[in-house]
Amino acid sequence: MQTVPTGYHTVTPWMISPNGTAALIEFVVGVFDAEELGRVEAEGVIGHAEVRIGDSVVMMFDNPHWPRTPAFLRLYVADDAEVLRRAVARGAAIVTEPTELFWGDRVSRFRDPFGNLWWIHTRVAEPTEEEMGRRMNEPEFVRAMAYVQSAEFLPQ
Repeated sequence: MQTVPTGYHTVTPWMISPNGTAALIEFVVGVFDAEELGRVEAEGVIGHAEVRIGDSVVMMFDNPHWPRTPAFLRLYVADDAEVLRRAVARGAAIVTEPTELFWGDRVSRFRDPFGNLWWIHTRVAEPTEEEMGRRMNEPEFVRAMAYVQSAEFLPQ
């Protein structure tokens, strides 16, 4: 017997909503071209749902008795700027604009309408370890790190 079932990874995140899982699924499918794998629903409450984003499964459910608890998710995508555009079109708020960082990723972040924070990464360079050491001290990358580290999750 496999430790991890086929189609899953060792870590599978949960996104829990007091009562907005159906809308969250619609958002995730529209922004990430995700695939809804299924849901168990009774009397308008989703007890379990699974969505595949790229090669990973994210599980979701409604729990009207729990407080809103944001998820913090990091994804690699082919085009972070396009994903950010689609997210904003569906009501997300930009936390950080697309920013290239010293290790070769361009990073964007947004807060979705449900309060979750998404880190969106696109590989734009493949620096060697030596190049990363040099790049991390270059002024443009120092400024980029300062920008992404100072971003407000809940902007004023």
